Parts: sequence; C-alpha cells; structure tokens
Amino acid sequence: MKRVIVLAIIILIAAALVLTIGGCKRETGSQKVVLVMGSWRADDVNQLNALLAEYRKLNPNVEIQFRPTSPPEYNATLRLQLDSGMGPDLMYARSYATGQELFRAGYFGDCTDIPGVRQNFTASNASPWQMPDGKLFAVPFAAVSHAMYYNKTIFQKEGLSIPKTWEDFLTLCATLSVRGYTPLANGVADEWDILETFFLGMLPNFIGGADERLLYESGAKRLNDINWVAAFQGMADVAKFLPRGWESVTYNDSQALFATQQAVMFMDGSWTAGVYEGVPFEWGVFAIPAPRDRNTLITFHPDMAITYNASSRNAEEAKAFLAWIASREGAATASKALPLGFFPMINFPIQLDNPHANEFLALNQGKLTDARFVWPKFMDLYAPMNQAVIQVLRGNITPRQAAEAMETAAARLR
Repeated sequence: MKRVIVLAIIILIAAALVLTIGGCKRETGSQKVVLVMGSWRADDVNQLNALLAEYRKLNPNVEIQFRPTSPPEYNATLRLQLDSGMGPDLMYARSYATGQELFRAGYFGDCTDIPGVRQNFTASNASPWQMPDGKLFAVPFAAVSHAMYYNKTIFQKEGLSIPKTWEDFLTLCATLSVRGYTPLANGVADEWDILETFFLGMLPNFIGGADERLLYESGAKRLNDINWVAAFQGMADVAKFLPRGWESVTYNDSQALFATQQAVMFMDGSWTAGVYEGVPFEWGVFAIPAPRDRNTLITFHPDMAITYNASSRNAEEAKAFLAWIASREGAATASKALPLGFFPMINFPIQLDNPHANEFLALNQGKLTDARFVWPKFMDLYAPMNQAVIQVLRGNITPRQAAEAMETAAARLR
C-alpha cells in the first residue's frame, strides 16, 4: 500500500513539474513552444491577440497566449503566481518601485542586453524600468500623453487660436467665458482626474522636466519654492473657468460635457481619444502651454512595459519576442495593435492610422517629456497632493499653503 501511495505522489509531482516554472509548454515533434503572457490590460484582448498573431507569422513555432487579469487584482495575482512557481513566461511590468521589487526578488528577467533596448529607447523612456545600478528589468511598451482637448469648430467660429503661453491660455478661457461658453469640462467629483490629468499634466511647465524632478526628489530643491507656488496658483486661476457645479462633476460628466459641446476644452489623457470618435464637430489637442519665458513640456507617462520570467523554461523564446518589441519593425506592428491613445515608446517616428493619435504624438516633437511627477519616488504624495489641488480650487487654502504642505510631506519621504 505504501508503495502505491509513493508511486502516486511521484506521478503527481511529475505532472506538476510539467505545469510549473514559466507556465509554458513545448510540444514534441512539432517543436512548437507555447508561452503565456500576463497583463493587467483586460480590455486589450483583441488588440494583443492581433499583435501576437503577427509575431507568430514571423515565428510559426512560437505561440504566445495572452491571459490578462483584472487591473486591481494584477499585482497580487502575479506575485502569488511567481511565488508559487506558476508565473507566466512574459508579463506586463509595473514601473518604478513595484517592478524593481520583483526584479530584486529574482522573478523578472534581466532585459539589459536584449537587442535594441539600449539603442532604441531614450533614457527618460527607459528609466521607469531601470534599477539604480542601470540594469533594465523590462522593455518599454506603451505610454499615454496629457494634453488639452479642444473644439476646433468653436475655435474657428470664434476666431480663436491655440495659446502659446499659460498667460495666453488664461486669456483664452476668459474670452470664451465672456462669449457665453464654458471654457473647461474638468470637475473634481472623482478626485483622481483633476490631479492626474490636469495638475500633473501641466506641472512640468512650472517646475521643469526630469532633471528638475530629481532635484526635488533629493531635496536639493523644495516643493514650496516659487515654482510650486506658481503651479498651485495656476489651478486657482482656472477655478472660475470650470463648469457650473464643478465640485459635483464626475470624470464621465466631463467627457459628456465636451462631447456634447457644453464645454469647449477638456484637460485629459490620450486614453480618452476613442470616446470622441464620431462626435458631430471637429476636435483636436494642444499642449497645455508653459508660463511666459519657460519651455513647454509634455507629460508623456510610461504606462506599460513587458518583461520575461527569469525562471521560464523557454526564456530564450521570451527574450526573442522582447527583442522584436524593441525593434523598429516590432514597434511599428505594435502601434497598430495598441488601443487608441496608447503610444509606442521607441525612439523612432511612428505613423499611426488614427489622425488624432498622430496629433497627440506630434505634440512631443521638439519638447522634453517626463512622467507624472509623483510616480518615480513620491507616490505617497498622491493623496495629499490630490487634496491640496482640490482645496486650492475651492479657495480653502492658498497656493502658498498648498506648496508648504507638499514640502512637509515630501521631507518625510526623502
């Protein structure tokens, strides 16, 4: 009886080993390799399957199965899979600290020497998936952009032009208001969007790009300096141009206000572009401008990267796919499969099929870009900064008080 039990256990262990490390399999005879790709982008099944089908045309013996997880559950699910040795062969990697933790734990593979990674991505686009020692733990895949959506039809009707400075932008808002229009669609009922899309979208124009951000992170510069006060003052200045009852306006309400032409402009992210396909007016986007005598920067936020499982039995096939993604040809193919408003991060001109997507990308030309300010090091500032922006809009605190609160909070994190 004991021999039967032992034999059964051995059989179960052998079967488990087939399904463990890497979550992949290799079919004998045909030599077909099947890889599993994990992701938090559950909405992108059709697009990613189309991309993976294109890759298989080039590599008939490699099949990659896209198996996404619900976004809120992705981090915990992936960690559980990796801890148990059942992780996918390829997976989407979070940027900055979250991804670094999984690399240190030995789960994410080292992508530093994958062909194209060093050559085809700018330092700023690679840095979100880089360790302090310079090693890369993922291949940059897609970013989102921040810009001001505007109603071209109304602009043409009123003889208005795209503002070149922040001061011009405020004048534009005032002109629209005088002429009976609601200048801006943004509200604060959902809270996150006024911080992520508006304040963090315009912030680099007031404080500078990545180099300046590093100074604020280190404490060499303080979040209560004149630049931060000016940024919060910018929010105070736009409060009167928000829609009536803006404190109760949700993110979906904002989209509807712009789509129904009840508001002329909407500061938002590129991921919203698809919402306005088919509206009965012409629309476009422009970069929210910097104050006079400063350079206009773009918040081009690194959103997605792909890495491989360091324990995958088919790590070489996984790395070959990543090398394709890091190539000009792979990025061009991926650009056609990405959802509208998500952009390849490769350092080559990419022509997209959608004119509005190309308009977003064109905003980056000749301008410095950076991630949303709090993501690299100050995520613990997210909630207090969000509330500071809302309180400034409401007039409950001054821009100076908001900046002082940010520096106090940042000092505890350094």
